[in-house]
Amino acid sequence: MAGAKIPLSRVYQSETIDRRILEVVKGGNYILGPECKAFEKELAAYFGVKHVVLSSSWTAAVHLLHIAQGLRPGDEVLVPSLTAFPSIEPMIHVGAKPVFCDIDDTYTIDPNDAKKRITNRTVGILPVHLYGRPANLDAFMQLAKEHNLWIIEDCAQSHGAKWKGKRAGSYTEHAAFSFYPSKNLTCYGDGGAIATQDDEIARKVTMLRNHGRKDKYLHEKVGFNLRFNEIQAAVGREQLKVLDDLNGGRRRAAEWYRRELAGVKGVILPPTDTAGQTETVYHMFVIRLDNHDVREGLAKSLKEQGIESGVHYPVPNHQQPAITELYKDLPSLPKTEDYVKRILSLPMFPSLMEEEVKTVANAIKAYLKH
Repeated sequence: MAGAKIPLSRVYQSETIDRRILEVVKGGNYILGPECKAFEKELAAYFGVKHVVLSSSWTAAVHLLHIAQGLRPGDEVLVPSLTAFPSIEPMIHVGAKPVFCDIDDTYTIDPNDAKKRITNRTVGILPVHLYGRPANLDAFMQLAKEHNLWIIEDCAQSHGAKWKGKRAGSYTEHAAFSFYPSKNLTCYGDGGAIATQDDEIARKVTMLRNHGRKDKYLHEKVGFNLRFNEIQAAVGREQLKVLDDLNGGRRRAAEWYRRELAGVKGVILPPTDTAGQTETVYHMFVIRLDNHDVREGLAKSLKEQGIESGVHYPVPNHQQPAITELYKDLPSLPKTEDYVKRILSLPMFPSLMEEEVKTVANAIKAYLKH
C-alpha cells in the first residue's frame, strides 16, 4: 500500500511549535544560543538533575560523556544486547568493550545475569529503559555500589518514565536522552543530551561538543563539532511543556490494547507496571507471539490492511556482524535470542485513537484465528 493508514508512530505537532520555529529563524541566532541554554535548564529541572548538556544526537552525547569520564581501551561495560545498536557504539569508539547481558521478562537487562559477567575490568553499567519501562534501578545501584561501578541510564526511549516516583535519568551519576523524531520527546530531527550530577563532567562535555573551546578563540581540548541548534531547542522546549500529557496519551492507548487483546491465544502482552515501582511511558507497545513462525505472516497481513508494525530489534547486538567481527568470546543469551524472534511492535503514539487500537487488535485476532 502507498503509506500506512495507521503508522507505527506519529510526531506531535502544533501551531505553537510552527510559530516558535519561525520566531527563531527570524531571530538570526541558530547555534547554542538562548533557546539551547533555556532548554538545558528546563530539561534539568524536569528530570531533577544538576546539569543537562545538549548535543547533536544520543550517540554523540554519550561519546563525549565517555571521553569526559576517561573510559579507556580494555575497560568493560555491562549492557543489554536487546537495545538499539547506538547504545554500544560510543564505548567501542573509545576502545572499551561492551559486555552483553541477557534480559528478564520486562525486556530490560537482567541484574542477575549482569552480576555474573562482572570481571576486574568492569567499570560501568549502561541499563537501557527499553520501550519506555525503567530497568531495575535498585538492583543496579546496589551492584554498582558493591563493585565500585558507574552507571549511565539510557533514557532514549523513556522520557518521563518513573522508578519509585522519580524520573528515570535522575537516579544515577549520568543519563542520556535521544530526541529522534519517534521518541516521546522530539526536536524534529536528530538530537540528544546527557544529564549529570557532576560539575566537571558537564564542563568537559560542554567544551568537547564545541571544538574544545573555553571561549571563542581559546581551545582547552581537542574537541568536536557536535552542537545543538536553536530551532530544534525551541521545538524541544514546546514538546517538554506537554510531555506528561503526551505520555498520558500513550498510557491510555496501552490500556486500550490490553483490553482488546486480553486473553487472545498466542499473544503475550507487555508486562504491566509494578505498583509503587514503575511508571512506563510506552515509547513502544511490544507484544510477544507464542510461535515465532507467526510473526512474519502477521506483520504482512497488518501491512496489507494499512497497519504499520515493526520489530525492535530483530538482530540482538551480540549477533550483529559488526560485533562478531570485533569479538570472538561472545555469550549465548537464551532469553534475548528467543524473544527477538517473537516480538512485534504495534502502532503507538499519543494521538492514537481508540478505534485505531480496535482496528489493530481485530486484525491481529482475525489473523491468529485463521
